[in-house]
Amino acid sequence: MEYKRLGKTDEKIAAIGLGTWRMGGSMSPDHSQDLEIVEAIRYAVELGMNHIDTAEMYGAGHSEELVGRAIKVFPRDQVFIATKVWYTNLRYDDVLQACERSLKRLGVKYVDLYMIHWPNERIPVSETMKAMEKLYKDGKIRYIGVSNFSTSLVEEAQSSLSTTDIVANQVEYGLHNRHIERDLLPYCEKNGITITAYSPLGQGRLAMELRARTKRTEALQELANRYIKTPVQIALNWVIWRENVITIPKAIKKEHLEENAGASGWRLTPEDYKRLSDSWK
Repeated sequence: MEYKRLGKTDEKIAAIGLGTWRMGGSMSPDHSQDLEIVEAIRYAVELGMNHIDTAEMYGAGHSEELVGRAIKVFPRDQVFIATKVWYTNLRYDDVLQACERSLKRLGVKYVDLYMIHWPNERIPVSETMKAMEKLYKDGKIRYIGVSNFSTSLVEEAQSSLSTTDIVANQVEYGLHNRHIERDLLPYCEKNGITITAYSPLGQGRLAMELRARTKRTEALQELANRYIKTPVQIALNWVIWRENVITIPKAIKKEHLEENAGASGWRLTPEDYKRLSDSWK
């Protein structure tokens, strides 16, 4: 596994981690796959994908519980845990209480990265960031991040902090969805903010196109043949090609986890990166 610098910190984080949306339920708990999910998270860590991303909203907290169960077998500093506070809990006191609940569900004394899941225009970003900074000063969280934030909101959030920086912005990004390239991605590159790409394979859309053999999948398949990789590995490598971009694809099956892990540790050439980019415009 290849590791990248997180924001402007000295922290090294897995270029390809594990997302847990819909693991343990979507908006309510689902216990039907608990054992498989715990095993999957542990296998991901063993493969080097030790960046595990979750949120208080996932499965109404059950996803965090499963992450907590899974990581108990590892030294705490071997796993980088990222979780998120839901947009209805962004008042100062609500943020503090939400974090405490997440820590309890995860069974840890601190989380590595704590993020605002979605902005809430009814609550000032400055109020939320003051609570985030208190959690940082109290040692409950190591780093502060945001998710689904525009460039202007990232700037506003950063200006509300006095002792630390925004290290990451988690947004949707992949061959199928490249809107951040217009403004947000260049801004984050320039300001030393990591982009964490979620849904890098389009939540199944890439697989559907590959089966349909659409025009733009021709370059993807050709590169897969040439690099002796799978089309999924080519697509994921394209996502993490830029230095400040990491990704968190979801997977439960061992073969999918292995496939995802195999997308790191090598690079498309600049020419092939451009060709793939052009074919998916």
